[in-house]
Amino acid sequence: MKPTKPVAVPEETSTKLTKSRPDMQEQIRLRAYVLYEQHRQEGFALQDWLQAESEVTQRKTKTIAA
Repeated sequence: MKPTKPVAVPEETSTKLTKSRPDMQEQIRLRAYVLYEQHRQEGFALQDWLQAESEVTQRKTKTIAA
């Protein structure tokens, strides 16, 4: 596999990504906790996180597309 060259990201885009990332991570964390609260079983942290990440990402994508 050939190494890819880094792509320049416009400063404005980079700033938007870094500002929204902590907010997005917080939303994922909160959603993962809600998922945990629903089943109250240990051992599902990764599954809860991935499910929450998927839901929040889809929600963000829909918001951007609208």
